[in-house]
Amino acid sequence: MHELLTNEEMSEADRLAIAAGVDGRDLMENAGRAVAQEVARRFPDAGSVAVLCGPGNNGGDGFVAARHLVERGYSVSLGLLGERDRLSGDAAAAARDWTGEVSELDPSLLDGAEVVIDALFGAGIARRLEGVAAACVAALNVAPLAVVAVDVPSGIDGTSGQVMGAGEGGIAVDADVTVTFFRRKPGHVLLPGRLHCGEVVLADIGIDGSALAEIGPSIFSNGPALWAGSYPWPSLTGHKYDRGHAVVVSGPAGATGAGRLAARGALRAGAGLVTLASPPDAFATNAAQLSAVMIAEFDGADGLMEIMRDERKNACLIGPGAGVGARTRDCVEALLSSRAAIVLDADALTTFADEPDALFAAIGGRTADVVLTPHEGEFVRLFGHIEGSKFARAREGARRAGATVLLKGSDSVISDGQRCAINENAPPWLATAGAGDVLAGFAIAHLAQGMHAFEAAAAATWMHGAAAQNFGPGLIAEDLPEALPAVLHALWYGAE
Repeated sequence: MHELLTNEEMSEADRLAIAAGVDGRDLMENAGRAVAQEVARRFPDAGSVAVLCGPGNNGGDGFVAARHLVERGYSVSLGLLGERDRLSGDAAAAARDWTGEVSELDPSLLDGAEVVIDALFGAGIARRLEGVAAACVAALNVAPLAVVAVDVPSGIDGTSGQVMGAGEGGIAVDADVTVTFFRRKPGHVLLPGRLHCGEVVLADIGIDGSALAEIGPSIFSNGPALWAGSYPWPSLTGHKYDRGHAVVVSGPAGATGAGRLAARGALRAGAGLVTLASPPDAFATNAAQLSAVMIAEFDGADGLMEIMRDERKNACLIGPGAGVGARTRDCVEALLSSRAAIVLDADALTTFADEPDALFAAIGGRTADVVLTPHEGEFVRLFGHIEGSKFARAREGARRAGATVLLKGSDSVISDGQRCAINENAPPWLATAGAGDVLAGFAIAHLAQGMHAFEAAAAATWMHGAAAQNFGPGLIAEDLPEALPAVLHALWYGAE
């Protein structure tokens, strides 16, 4: 279940279920029961539970959960934000079924509780938490209590993952567990929302999966389910030339390591052949440290295109260690006039910071794929400040550039202008010098083997995270290519 639904798409899923004959009361009953079951499964020895209910459907889920917990023998105290007689629809019906006391929402409800259910707002919040709701959340976040959030921790935007009102006193629940329904939301995966959710548990509340066909989700959690069908596994009847010939452009003397890291990554990621294109002043340094990676000397854009004249060289990466300036710009523009698939990283992007439209124009009209791999700073330099969630910014950047954008970070987003994949397997030790160069090498290897840009970038990003996870703390960039075979082995034998 790798689809991620925005707040609006989840509301549409509810509507479609109700239109198909599922009673809205049943959806709420199933949601609240699922929350109660999760509390009972995780905290069987807890005696007292505090349920914090808001004035909407999230609060209605809380009323249902409270009722089921009482039936299981828990002592439950319930606090409501607002007046009970102002609840409407299914939430009002759920409140009528609750026979216990309803207290006014107040931080004192936490006193004596062992577990707290956050059913204040969930995904329904449209502004920052204020007043007594904010006070309760502030008290909750410093209390030594287990917290189970309903749908989305209150204060987090379910679509963007942002804390509502961040920078203006915004606050959000820090949950240990979040129980959500039908499909996860982007806010469960994007930062900082992911950090507030704790473990996310997906519950079936009776919405049929056929609703997805009508909704047409375009945001996905990145993983093999998204691209495994197009992954270019070797064939017994194949040979190295079937697996593409990737060219990686080295930087000048003194800046050669990034290119070699990328080239090693490309070779490990399955490119049949890899050539490091080296400026004359870096040739001896590069040659002394390469074995299976070949080396070819070039001087300027014309020399680079001479290397690329061999049509078997079908993909090229430029940017790591390339340097910012006219020389890199000339090489990028020359490459974009070729028939090869291209990955532009690092300096190849920053070189166009003052004239991004020139880059986009050079990309426009190409039939071969282009992948841009900026981190946040490079993205802003190239596209300016785009409002919205991280996936919305990546999508808009891809549309402007006419390319697939891999917006890097702990929650990397890949977009081709329509689809978006959000990566969630990157461990913190990936923040090390050269890791991005290896990622670019993985991506160019996939392009060389015939994967389309979106799938190539998504697969590279997931494998990059998986390799780092497998290696563990202490990782340096040189370890990533060597950790990749274990990831590929697991995929080949069906152990994701």
